[in-house]
Amino acid sequence: MEFYINDEKIDVSLEDERTVGDVLKSLELTCQENEAEVIGIQIDGQKVTAEIFDEIAQKELSGKEKFEFSVITKKAVFESFKRLSELFRDLSAKMESVPLELQTGRDKEAHSAIKVLADSIEDFCHVATLSSLFSDFTEIKINGMEFSAFFADFQPILKDFEDALKNNDTVTVGDLAEYEICPRLISIAETLENI
Repeated sequence: MEFYINDEKIDVSLEDERTVGDVLKSLELTCQENEAEVIGIQIDGQKVTAEIFDEIAQKELSGKEKFEFSVITKKAVFESFKRLSELFRDLSAKMESVPLELQTGRDKEAHSAIKVLADSIEDFCHVATLSSLFSDFTEIKINGMEFSAFFADFQPILKDFEDALKNNDTVTVGDLAEYEICPRLISIAETLENI
């Protein structure tokens, strides 16, 4: 039997586990003891989804299974938030420069900052989703709003920003970058700094 956590092979000794479900329960307990959560399971190359979990869990162990687990730790989420805090602070300064860059023909620099913005927001949403697995992070608010409400409020601004970019409306792009996006990026950075 082979066991992998985050693509790294580990040595595991089984005790009384007789079914796949017994193995999964043991791993869950070990994760809880180590402030970690399982976010993905594959057995013999098959992804274990919620729909087939109960069926798979009942299978008797043959001794030849290959278990692969994706695991996230509370510490990793914390470190990701700290990294994103710095990134959003730097990005707010770059976004402030976007209007001037667009007006002076430095479109490449402006578009580079905009791409980093899109990637960073996607990364933040992923980490925020993972953070919901740990009770320590559930009370975090940005400008008094939960993550989901904050981004629901931010989404229309990002959509307007995208539309303005497509239409080469540099005035609107500049206004949104400076007056709407930058303050929100600073709010995200400050919230994450104080975790």
